[in-house]
Amino acid sequence: MAETATFQRTRGHDEEGMARLFELTARLLERVAADRTVVVALEDLHWADASTRHLLAYLFRTLRTGRLLVLATYRADDIHRRHPLRPLLAELDRLRTVRRIELSRFNREEVGRQIAGIRAAEPDPAQVDEIFERSDGNAFFVEELAVAAHDGCRSSLTDSLRDLLLVRVESLPESAQRVARIVAEGGSTVEYRLLAAVARLAEDDLIEALRAAVGANILQAAPGDDGYRFRHSLVREAVGDDLLPGERSRINRRYAEVLEADPTLVPADQRVMRLASYWYHAHDAAKALPAVLDASVAARGRHAHSEQLRLLERAMELWDTVPDAVRAGLRPVDYTEVYPPCGCDPETTPLRYLDLMAEAAVAGRLSGERERALKITKRALHLLEDEEDPLRAAWFWVQRSVLVRSQARGDGWPELAAAQELVRGLPPSEVHAEVLAKVAGWSMVHVPGPDAYVAAERAVEYAHMVGAREIEMDARLTLAGLMVASGDVEAGLAELVDVNERTVAEGITIVAGRSYVNLPSSLETVGRSREAVPILETGLAFARKFGQFDKEAWIWGTSRNPSSPSAAGPRPPRPPPRPSGWARAPSPAASTPASTPNSPSPAVTYLRPAANWPPPASTSAPMTWHRSTTSPWSG
Repeated sequence: MAETATFQRTRGHDEEGMARLFELTARLLERVAADRTVVVALEDLHWADASTRHLLAYLFRTLRTGRLLVLATYRADDIHRRHPLRPLLAELDRLRTVRRIELSRFNREEVGRQIAGIRAAEPDPAQVDEIFERSDGNAFFVEELAVAAHDGCRSSLTDSLRDLLLVRVESLPESAQRVARIVAEGGSTVEYRLLAAVARLAEDDLIEALRAAVGANILQAAPGDDGYRFRHSLVREAVGDDLLPGERSRINRRYAEVLEADPTLVPADQRVMRLASYWYHAHDAAKALPAVLDASVAARGRHAHSEQLRLLERAMELWDTVPDAVRAGLRPVDYTEVYPPCGCDPETTPLRYLDLMAEAAVAGRLSGERERALKITKRALHLLEDEEDPLRAAWFWVQRSVLVRSQARGDGWPELAAAQELVRGLPPSEVHAEVLAKVAGWSMVHVPGPDAYVAAERAVEYAHMVGAREIEMDARLTLAGLMVASGDVEAGLAELVDVNERTVAEGITIVAGRSYVNLPSSLETVGRSREAVPILETGLAFARKFGQFDKEAWIWGTSRNPSSPSAAGPRPPRPPPRPSGWARAPSPAASTPASTPNSPSPAVTYLRPAANWPPPASTSAPMTWHRSTTSPWSG
């Protein structure tokens, strides 16, 4: 150290003096590291001046002895094509003593741990998802977003973070900034031909602008595609937020117009979704509503129910702003499927706002957004108070019953009783059959017995009568479970297997998912757990493929049952279930306020044959009922 200090006092800053200084620094480090491990850490090398870069290069080339580790870090995102650190990195890569370690961005789990460390508390999973998506796993962005959301309860960018993200964009040439603004509104990746059509620049000018944006590490070529994307989604968000309102809608309108004129500009599987997004952000309601509805149908076909719900909510938002002539041309048969046509011609009947609410309620339930689905059903039932539409009201009460049970806010019977009362005395229909099927499914779980059995038989009969195949399969599944519970084990299991095979083959995915819950549960109930294991494995794959997260949870519940061999290994055979000796199960409505001591319960009354309709099939063999205490059921 003394020698180095003396040298610095006696020599100037000329080239020879700098070389001598580097040599003495290397000798000093070797001497210190002769009998101990020494780590020299250099942070943020992308900000280093020329002298520091030259010293680092000299050290890596000349250090040969001692237990010395030189650790230098830099942010790759800040190293643009003309950055002065690039030549040094290329030189160091050729040295055998140098090892470059690429640190990948955080995954979702690591982002969650970082947020928990910042807040000293477990974060909300939904907020972790949002921050992970917006930050792209960049630790700095994660911290900024987490602190902003915690302090100000904001989902938007803070002013300081926005300024930091935009500073490099604003240093680009004006043409490159314009291209960056266009790419920000085009989606996660914008194809070159689409970008050229929207930008309307000469090809050489467009290439030059793109080269400047890519060279500054703002944009990057999309891997495997002939297109461009932002290096960070948060930079894209900042650029988009910086657009003027009229500027944003104009860019999106231009995207929509060129895509309608030439659909080949984007991949076929993205066209519908992209067009819906462009027209929606162009604020053209007349064009946006049909496009958004088309996209919701495409999302439903991919079982992307979360995306479907978001699109349906956009459609409901647009509904009142769309001209009457546009709404009059929309048909339920083109956009909806969950609410059955009841007494109307779907080819000529206009689409209704309630049709969208029905689709959104089911999409919310299937995607796990049950709270949003509950709000939709509540609003729909409020709107139906002023209409004479008992079938539609009954349908929404059924959906509300399912949602209330899934949210553990009740057993769902009051809602089913309301639906039952609305369809009483009406001729068979799909809604009528669905009410019966849900009553039977509820009874199977809560009060299995003769009443539930008869309700399931009547549901199968009504569904078959009106050609409601999905409801018929659902009711048959319930009936099969009741057969097993009544002691008719082999016939019931055979029926469960048949329903499973038919629904999988016919693409009735909702009922098929339920069958993957109830079939293994029935096998477990009668002590045949080993047969259930491969069915559970198949069911898990099926539930994941079709986005049935609720069914996946039920299947995991069965597979993790303490008595299951998949969880606890082999076990001795269990004795058959002890019968409870029920002669007739009490009506599920007997304890509800709607019942009175002098009147039959709504369920029993409902199960009586209606005039001019055949009575339900009766069971000839005596039935002894038991209920499982170890296996979950999906009713």
